[in-house]
Amino acid sequence: MMKDVFDFLRAALPWIAMGLLLAVFCARSARKKKDEEPPDNYGTEGMCLGMCLGTAIGSSLGNNTGIGISLGMLIGLAIGTCIKKEERGEENDQK
Repeated sequence: MMKDVFDFLRAALPWIAMGLLLAVFCARSARKKKDEEPPDNYGTEGMCLGMCLGTAIGSSLGNNTGIGISLGMLIGLAIGTCIKKEERGEENDQK
């Protein structure tokens, strides 16, 4: 019984991750306005860190590296877009 559940999860998890990733991208693109500058966030950095952590966790839990990469990227993107970057003025810029 549990083997069937794990087989289903292994088959469905990449499709669920892709669907959630598309939903996040569509929500972000719908929120953008043409004349408004998009707010700065840590989405890209979150995706990079999520891919690294997803690879490590996926390979350590049983050679599911592909699923680990996709889920890590999705979770990293979701967390990274929730964290806003600080506004940096001219006095805070490093020279």
